[in-house]
Amino acid sequence: MNLTTTQHKYIELNENNVPYIAGTTMKLIELVSGHLAFGWSPEEIKFQHPYLSMSQIYSTLAYYWDNKEKLDADIQRRFENVETLRQQAGESALVKKLRTQGLIK
Repeated sequence: MNLTTTQHKYIELNENNVPYIAGTTMKLIELVSGHLAFGWSPEEIKFQHPYLSMSQIYSTLAYYWDNKEKLDADIQRRFENVETLRQQAGESALVKKLRTQGLIK
């Protein structure tokens, strides 16, 4: 994978311009999503991802804030894509069975 460095020490872009945390296979958006969804502080992110350094975490968050509009649009696009796929898949066999048994609504 060809990586391009950025002005943020621990952030690299792959050939598709997707930001990754340097030295890992973790996409920046994965860490940021946890931060946004659960309100994780940098210390909590470190607890959840002990293989990351605090410098990597702060660099990731700085990159996010410097590129917030673009990354928020990417998060929204991903959410909408997942929702579309969920709707296309319909109910699972398990959910249908539980409904027929009256165990869920």
